[in-house]
Amino acid sequence: MISDSVTLMVIFVLAAFVGYEVISKVPSILHTPLMSGSNAIHGIILAGAMVVAGYAHGVLQTALAAVAVFLATGNIVGGAVVTDRMLGMFKGRQAGRGEREEAK
Repeated sequence: MISDSVTLMVIFVLAAFVGYEVISKVPSILHTPLMSGSNAIHGIILAGAMVVAGYAHGVLQTALAAVAVFLATGNIVGGAVVTDRMLGMFKGRQAGRGEREEAK
């Protein structure tokens, strides 16, 4: 049982390091498409967290499943808000160009 826990912890830590390295190398121009893809993945994570919550037994498992659902939901909402704001910045630039052309 302990070796399973240690193995899972090692996998988690390695995934965190790999995720950090991959994201830190992304140029800023690609963050909007990356956020859109990330939101889709977090939707799948949320569905998985809800399935795990359904099969939880005991207080600790139920609490961890509830935290997972809460964090996945927050990640989806936050990603959607950031993506919307970033796309809004591009719309503002295009609207400004049209107004300047009409003024000429």
